[in-house]
Amino acid sequence: MGKRLENKVAVITGGTSGIGAATAEVFASHGAKVIIAGRSEEKGKALAELLGNNVIYHKTDVTLESDIKSVIELALSRFGRLDCLFNNAGGPSLGTLETVTPDDFNYSLNLLLGSVVFGMKHAAPVMKKQAGGCIINNASVAAIRSGQGGYLYSAAKAAVTHITKIAGVELGPFGIRVNSISPGAIATPIFWGGSQVYNTLSAEQNTRKMEKLKLSLAKATPLPRAGLDNDIAYAALFLASDEGSFVNCHDLVVDGGRVSLFRE
Repeated sequence: MGKRLENKVAVITGGTSGIGAATAEVFASHGAKVIIAGRSEEKGKALAELLGNNVIYHKTDVTLESDIKSVIELALSRFGRLDCLFNNAGGPSLGTLETVTPDDFNYSLNLLLGSVVFGMKHAAPVMKKQAGGCIINNASVAAIRSGQGGYLYSAAKAAVTHITKIAGVELGPFGIRVNSISPGAIATPIFWGGSQVYNTLSAEQNTRKMEKLKLSLAKATPLPRAGLDNDIAYAALFLASDEGSFVNCHDLVVDGGRVSLFRE
């Protein structure tokens, strides 16, 4: 099979580690021009250099609409178009049912839902002018079942899956497909505090935590292994490629069967 994203342009938020970094690597290997958007400048620049001349890094805080707008504009100025936006950035939510504060609420919803809303806001006009494009929103099985994530995390991800369907209906007539991916037990640093904690630890510390996490998550699904970054990256590749050209308003669950362990 040839390169499935030849000459396509993609922006990947949260692209400096975990699922985002894996997706950047997979997309680049299939011929895409990729903009890695994320907060970790050191990791983002290193990854872009590793992946080659068609991959660039742009420092982006997705809790700021201005940063989201800036990275979309960069895609246009650098590559002339935008074929795929992967709204992947995220992290743990703050607060519980009985402890949540207005600051917890604002931060969590802005990061997990606002980044998706404003990503689509700024990508849609560009894609309309091109008469086509693909938006992928990273959701979660926490949107489907209780006990799979924090209080606000679960609520925000449920909103992501629903707003994906609404946007897909609205943008479909313009040739723009909008889908979400709901990862299950995927071994990423979000389990020990997300990128902010990951970036403060040594490579050895993160490796130890990851190996321990994989063993634990392998017990959480019918398939006897942890989900990996590439499992989501290749799901995103399908949705972004021409092979997924008739998939719209869909939430693709990639969880090794985890949600089927729970009764309706």
